[in-house]
Amino acid sequence: MQDSATTGPIGKAGADDANARKRKRSGWADLSYTTRVTAAFAFIAAMTALVAIGVVSFVWEQHFQTYTRENMQSVAEITAANIAVKYEASGTFDEATLGPARAMIEVTPGVGMLVIDSTNPEANPRGLTVFDSTLINDDEGGDGKGTSTGISKDLSLAPQKMDMQNAAQAPIIVHDRAVGSVRVWVLGSDTLLRSTDEEFRSKSYQAMLFAAAMAILLASCIGFLFARNLVSPINRMTKTAKAIKEGDLSARTDLHGDDEIARLGETFDEMADSVEKDRELERRLTTDVAHELRTPLMAIQSTVEAMVDGVFEADSEHLETVNSEVQRLSRLVDSLLKLSRLENRANPMKEEVVDVGQLISGIIATHDAFVTDSGLSLEYVADEGVRVLGDADMIRQATANLISNAVRYTPEGGHITVSVKRGDIMASIAVRDTGIGLTPEECKMVFSRFWRADAGRNRESGGLGIGLAVVKEIVDRHGGWVQVEGRKDEGACFTIHLPLYDEGRQLKPRQQKQSKVPKGSKAKEKPQKSRAKGRK
Repeated sequence: MQDSATTGPIGKAGADDANARKRKRSGWADLSYTTRVTAAFAFIAAMTALVAIGVVSFVWEQHFQTYTRENMQSVAEITAANIAVKYEASGTFDEATLGPARAMIEVTPGVGMLVIDSTNPEANPRGLTVFDSTLINDDEGGDGKGTSTGISKDLSLAPQKMDMQNAAQAPIIVHDRAVGSVRVWVLGSDTLLRSTDEEFRSKSYQAMLFAAAMAILLASCIGFLFARNLVSPINRMTKTAKAIKEGDLSARTDLHGDDEIARLGETFDEMADSVEKDRELERRLTTDVAHELRTPLMAIQSTVEAMVDGVFEADSEHLETVNSEVQRLSRLVDSLLKLSRLENRANPMKEEVVDVGQLISGIIATHDAFVTDSGLSLEYVADEGVRVLGDADMIRQATANLISNAVRYTPEGGHITVSVKRGDIMASIAVRDTGIGLTPEECKMVFSRFWRADAGRNRESGGLGIGLAVVKEIVDRHGGWVQVEGRKDEGACFTIHLPLYDEGRQLKPRQQKQSKVPKGSKAKEKPQKSRAKGRK
C-alpha cells in the first residue's frame, strides 16, 4: 500500500514532465501547414534580402569608394592643370593664379583644398601653403579669400597629417617642373565621401530595407495563398476520411485533375468505392451465411428434437435427413476454408507438367452424368499437346467450379461447351453456356467474394458465391487470368488463360538448381520426398 501511494504521484509527475518536454519540442510541429509554408516563404525572402544587402554593401565599401576617390583625384588634377596655365603666364601664385582653386571649391561644396608652393624647397622643405579653403577667419591679416598672408595655421581645418588614404593630390607642372601641388579631401570624412555621397548611400540602404520588407510581405502573402490552395484538397480528403470513419461510406472528395494531389484524391475516391463495395459484400455475406446455415441447422434441430420427443423414430430415413443436412453444412464450410487457404497461400502449389486436354477430359467424364441429370447437354473440344506447368488438382478444381457454375445458371434444355485451345504463348480453357447470362456491370463483379447474380436461385442450389473467387485465386497463382464474356439472357463464357509450358525456358532453372546438389546426397533427397508425399 505504501509503495502504491508513493509511486502514484511520482508517475504522474513524470508523465507531466514528459508531456511538458513534448510540448516544448513540438512548437514548430504544432503550427498548421499553411503557417509553416508562409513562414518558410518569408524566411526565404528575408535571406534573399540579406544576401542582396550584403552584396550591395560590399560594392559600396569597395567599388563606390574607389569611384569617389577617382572623382576627387580628377578634381585635384583639373585644378592643378588650370593653376599651371595661370602660373605659366604670371610666374607666381597670385590671386589670378589661384582663381581655378576658388572656382572649383564653389562648384564642389564639402570639399577642402590646399595649394602648396614648392618653388623654394630650401626655405620651406614641405612647401608653402598659398591657398587653404578651410580658413575660418582673417583677423591677423588674411584677405578672406583663402590666400595665406601670415595667418596662424592653428585656424585651418585642414588635417594635420594628410596621406593618400584620406586625400587626393596632383602636382602643378610648368615646363616639366613641379612648382607646387594641389591637395583635395572631403571635410569630416576619411574615405573621400562627400555629404551627398553619404546621403545617397544612406538613401540606398533605406530603399533596400524597404524593398526587403516589401519582399517579405509579398512572399508571405504568396506563401499563404499557395499553402491554402495546396492544403484545401488535403483538408477535403481529411474531412472525407473522417466522414467514412464515422460511417458515411458515400462521402467522396470529388477531386479531379492532372496534378499529383488530384490523382491522390481520385485514388482516394476509388479506395472509398472499394471499401463501400467490400462493406456491402460483408453485409451480404452475413445475410447469405445466416440463410445458408440456418436452413440445414433448423432441419437438423427439428428432426433431432422430434426423435428425442418420440414424434419421429430414429430410423434410417430420418437419420439420412440429418446426414444430408450435415453434409451440406460441411460443403459450405469446406468452400470457405478452400478460399481462405488460397488467399493466404497456406497450401503449397505443385509444379508439374500438365496435359490440359487429358486433364479436362477426365473432368468431363465425371461431370457428364451430373450435367445430363440437370437436363443439359455437354460438348467438349480440345487441341492436342496443350501443356502447362502447374498444379493439376488446382486446375481441375477451377474447371469443375466453372462447369458447376454453368449448370447452376443454365435452364433445363440448355447447352454447355468446354474447349481447350493452344495459343501462341497461352493455353485457354473455355466454359460456355446458354444460361441467364451477365450484364457488363455483373461481369466486373462476378469474381468478388460472395457475389451472386441471382441470389434467390443460388441459395436454393446451395451456393455461397465463392466458386468463381476460388477460380480467380487459382489462376492468379498460376500467373494467368480469367476472361468473362456474356450478354443478359444469352449465356456467358468464362475463359481461363494459363502460360504454355516451354521446356527450354522452364526446365533450365530447375537443372541449374539440381546441379548444385551433389550426386548421391541422400540427406537432401529424403525431405523432398516427404514434402511430395505430404502434398498428396
